[in-house]
Amino acid sequence: MKVVFIMGNSAVGKMTVGQELTKITELSLFHNHMMIEPVIEIFQEFRMDIVAKLRMTIFEEFAASGKYGMIFTFMMAFDHQEDWDYLEKIKNVFLPYGAEFFYVELVAPQKVRLERNHTENRLSNKPSKRDLGFSDKLLLEADTKYRCESYEGEFPFPNYLRVENTDLSAAATAQRIKEFFAL
Repeated sequence: MKVVFIMGNSAVGKMTVGQELTKITELSLFHNHMMIEPVIEIFQEFRMDIVAKLRMTIFEEFAASGKYGMIFTFMMAFDHQEDWDYLEKIKNVFLPYGAEFFYVELVAPQKVRLERNHTENRLSNKPSKRDLGFSDKLLLEADTKYRCESYEGEFPFPNYLRVENTDLSAAATAQRIKEFFAL
């Protein structure tokens, strides 16, 4: 089983690249908001405790499924130990099944991400982002609170690819990922 983690800042294109990668591989996509949006809709507020439980259930069931592999997208704060711990927690679910892990970090400047924050695909898949003023504010605040770009050499695992995707389409980025890791 293959597990591809796609990480990066808010609105860098994680979900969209993941969608394109599923088109050219046998990987299933589990993007960050697949659990966030239903929880917000049901509870009328963001509840990370519930999101985390639902995600772990998906990971556990998928790991035991014998499927080819999964793409999981998330915003990782490299300067917060709890995010490194969360990554390890996810990996530990898949390790007993002999999973191989692949890490993709997408990088684009804030100006580009603010533009992408308004794309039709993003807004159709992430209802909580449709209040554009609020969504832009969250993106800007996250940029001041978290460091979601790694330093050179900081990422300690093999099978790592950093892609500056400012001028790359999601399809071209996905193709680069597929070829780099031979997925």
